[in-house]
Amino acid sequence: MLLGPSLALSAVLFAIGVAGVLIRRNAIVLFMCIELMLNAVNLTFIALAQVHGMSGQIMVFFVMTVAAAEAAVGLAIILAIFRHTQTVDLTQLNLLKG
Repeated sequence: MLLGPSLALSAVLFAIGVAGVLIRRNAIVLFMCIELMLNAVNLTFIALAQVHGMSGQIMVFFVMTVAAAEAAVGLAIILAIFRHTQTVDLTQLNLLKG
């Protein structure tokens, strides 16, 4: 695998994730965009691990662990908010307002 195309693909995926976080207001879509950004970072780690050694692949396991924990906690929070407000639209969310 060539380093340049892998890093370019990773940058494109990360940019799509950032654009999704900034533009979209649905909590589920926002959550998926954050996961897309984490996967883009994993792709960068793997591409650089082929050049510099095994340490990038070890970092991928840590990022995957964080992503799994974030998925479990994030989905639980989204479900709790949906049960309370009957929507996952972040513009409609005002739970913290007095």
